[in-house]
Amino acid sequence: MTNLNKLTTKSGIISALAIDQRGALRRMLGEDAKTNELENFKVLVSETLTSYSSSILLDPEFGLKASRQKDANCGLLMAYEKTGYDVNTPGRLPDLIDNQSVKRLKEEGADAVKLLIYVDVDEDDAINNVKRAFVERVGSECLAEDIPLFLEIVSYDANISDKKEYAKIKPRKVIEAMKDYSDSRYNVSVLKVEVPVDMNFVEGFGAEPIMTVEEASNYFKKQSDASNLPFIFLSAGVSAELFRDTLKFAKESGSTFNGVLCGRATWAGGTTVFKEQGYEEAKEWFNTKGKENIIELNALVEQLATPIY
Repeated sequence: MTNLNKLTTKSGIISALAIDQRGALRRMLGEDAKTNELENFKVLVSETLTSYSSSILLDPEFGLKASRQKDANCGLLMAYEKTGYDVNTPGRLPDLIDNQSVKRLKEEGADAVKLLIYVDVDEDDAINNVKRAFVERVGSECLAEDIPLFLEIVSYDANISDKKEYAKIKPRKVIEAMKDYSDSRYNVSVLKVEVPVDMNFVEGFGAEPIMTVEEASNYFKKQSDASNLPFIFLSAGVSAELFRDTLKFAKESGSTFNGVLCGRATWAGGTTVFKEQGYEEAKEWFNTKGKENIIELNALVEQLATPIY
């Protein structure tokens, strides 16, 4: 297995912090937010929270300054893809940051590279084959540079945008995409994936259940059995409380997930303070509420996740 020691806790759990958001962060800070404000927010997250994280995920566009402010014992993942996608072109096709390569990200101190792709397993093969070839190229780059590749898969349906309707078909979409990209041809080291169900529509978790607890539990087990690769959960912007409850549910369902790469569930509350009250007040929020969020999550992940090795 590719060496992941720099990215895990001593017990082999990935308890990573994601702050590679670009478009989403700009929307949270205000569409008129300047480049230096995005950079400073990432610095703030890195300075205050990386001493509690096994690793941090940043981007080379706004996160290089923050990468130099992280705790010395915290590993570094760097995003390689451009944020978002062209809404005028079918397929949510991926693209790479123009002035970057795996070699350059490694030279900036990256211990691993993260690549995000949007996948609809039922979309036309012509579209999905473009994405497969794209991941193959990046996987080959990572292999040449001897650096782990974390592949983030975000599922969707090209014809359904309603959340409740999508929740009915999400499990199969997530699980089949995991199966596809677990093939050794992609040279993926770790899969970063969604939980297989939308917990907002699970009995006992949401106001409009469309799925029983037993059905949801079965999907978590099927997801866990779908890949022989280590896999970690992304928080997908849900609240810190719902994410913690989801991880407990995953463990109870027999999921052998290997950790988390969690962003907004940890630091989202700090964006409002940063925007409305400024850097120093936001720093106080991170040193109190942000710290509380990440320590609580880490303790839970250490208890629930399966060690990678």
